[in-house]
Amino acid sequence: MTYHILVPDNVHPSAVDVLRQAGNGITFAANGQISRADLLAAVGDADALVIRSAHKIDAEVLAAAAKLKVIARAGVGVDNVDIPEATTRGVVVMNTPDGNTISTAEHTFGLMLALARQIPQAHATLSAGRWDRKAFMGVELRAKTLGVVGLGRIGRAVAKRALAFEMTVIAYDPYIAADIAADLGIELVSLDELYARSDFITLHALLNDETREMINRDSLASMKPGVRIVDAARGALINEADLAEAIKSGHVAGAALDVFAQEPPPADDPLIGLPGVVHTPHLAASTEDAQIVVAVDAAKLVVNALLNGEYNNVVNPAVLSQKQDY
Repeated sequence: MTYHILVPDNVHPSAVDVLRQAGNGITFAANGQISRADLLAAVGDADALVIRSAHKIDAEVLAAAAKLKVIARAGVGVDNVDIPEATTRGVVVMNTPDGNTISTAEHTFGLMLALARQIPQAHATLSAGRWDRKAFMGVELRAKTLGVVGLGRIGRAVAKRALAFEMTVIAYDPYIAADIAADLGIELVSLDELYARSDFITLHALLNDETREMINRDSLASMKPGVRIVDAARGALINEADLAEAIKSGHVAGAALDVFAQEPPPADDPLIGLPGVVHTPHLAASTEDAQIVVAVDAAKLVVNALLNGEYNNVVNPAVLSQKQDY
């Protein structure tokens, strides 16, 4: 039997090499990013999808995908996939949680350093011909308290780097035991305590109903005056209007953001261009190293699922109980 894999996004060519080497049991279409209309037209022939974040695999796409068995996301987040609908239709959804870890952690730390020392703003003024040293008084990271919200792979990698900078690291994660955090040199605290104690807060939580807009008017008011907030996880974790107001009021000293509630952000986004805000266009995983790893991992996931019935990194495990052999 032959299975067809559709790759509707731009992925690293290494993924195509994996598909090409899979043998006679696999055919594939990987011509770069296609339009939604083309996706809807092509997905009916697909047994598997390898995606990044360009497409929303929603109910409409899944309804058009009569043969679809598996979806592999070249990356961690799967919020662009309708997981309940995929589960209802018996489609296994998998991700590649390891490939982006170091790239995202390093970018997060770079954002934090840029925020602490106002590096982008200083660069911009010097590029404009001004030598203005007095305007950019920064703060050190050493001896500051970093609050990590979400102590998964990326949160732990950020914490490890913060400890090397002699920061005090506290964390909130209801799914991590206190002794595990302690072994990492991290104090596990409640979310309220984290807000109250942190000089810097970095977000690494999954986006769900509980965490959506967790940074809002009320939580911001409970934070230490002068706090700085970093988000390289999901933009919808933050109520952007509330954060902008907190920065304008001076209660929040600044923010460093790689992600936004709407991407690309609209022209009237309250945080874009706001003094005290450092922003990048969702670059945390954008390293050559990370893209190779996640692309290869995603391709291997679908090949192993289709040819060998092996499922790894499944984000909707309930579907496996209803999954029948092909």
